Amino acid sequence: MLSARKAVHQLQEYHPPLARREGLRLDFNENTDGCSPRVLARLKEITAEDLARYPERGPVETIVAEHLGLAPEQVLLTNGVDEAIHLLCEAYLEPKDEALVVTPTFSMFEIYTAATGALVTRVQCDSDFRFPIATLLKSITPATRLIAIASPNNPTGTVATRGQILQIANAAPDAALLVDEAYVEFHGETVIFDVQALPNLFVSRTFSKVYGLAGLRIGILAGPVEQMPMVRRVSSPYSVNAVALAVLPAALSDHAHLLSYVSQVRNGRERLQKELHRLGIHCWPSRANFLLLKVGQRHREFVAAMRQRGILVRNRSADPGCDGCVRITIGTSEQTDRLIATLREVALELKLGSEVTA
Repeated sequence: MLSARKAVHQLQEYHPPLARREGLRLDFNENTDGCSPRVLARLKEITAEDLARYPERGPVETIVAEHLGLAPEQVLLTNGVDEAIHLLCEAYLEPKDEALVVTPTFSMFEIYTAATGALVTRVQCDSDFRFPIATLLKSITPATRLIAIASPNNPTGTVATRGQILQIANAAPDAALLVDEAYVEFHGETVIFDVQALPNLFVSRTFSKVYGLAGLRIGILAGPVEQMPMVRRVSSPYSVNAVALAVLPAALSDHAHLLSYVSQVRNGRERLQKELHRLGIHCWPSRANFLLLKVGQRHREFVAAMRQRGILVRNRSADPGCDGCVRITIGTSEQTDRLIATLREVALELKLGSEVTA
């Protein structure tokens, strides 16, 4: 009888709660304002002939590389960050190899790693979700072949410094070090230029967040010139669809649209932090487009009460070390006004925080 590999049988499926997402979408860290008008204009220009052809990503990779300040051979466009993770696992992991994953974090790191049959070792963040540099360095062994780090991290919003990343890369020369910079535009610091000097560093990015292209599934994997041909060997030449490739240059060209949205999110992040402090609800400092809140035992009621008022937020209580936590995406200035007003209502109704329970 046909049976899937043992590693696949043992995988825990990831089921994002995408059903009935009606209302203000502050649950998946998406762009809440939409893509650039230039993207919509380019979509209208796509013809039937364009869709009948197999997609060619090489010319667009050259545009993206120039935008990033990298060589074209250092950049691979992928079907979202998910494919970038999958390709690294396929290229570098053998069964019984070891991968280190800093948790809590993006679930697909562990899923794609475990699917190869490799051993996943979780390295839990330090207190207050600080990056666990000392523990991570101690966890590196001769069997370590992949280290996955998100910076800024999801769901915590915390970061690993460039110095820490370089330290890890040098401490594990036989391992592929993946730094996922999905939220880099809200942070402002990157290690993507270090792929030119470090032979084992890879950086992934996405156009799903700040660029508002989550529905088109397109991302980037950048890496050392000598390693990228190996990654391309396990990649399909047609994994990025023609529509995404057609509109990406338009999205990159509208710098003003990006800056406006990033500015609103950063301002909203600061406003929301201050409001939560006033309400006595703990949150962790974030460099991304979201905040992680410590709601406590009533976290499910909190999520439900926000939904009843038309605002979707994400329960992250099941993540390692996140018991009682809820993550809230930050959107435009007007959306932040609505969010803060609703938070005040819900906090009062559920008697959350020191301010409302005093």
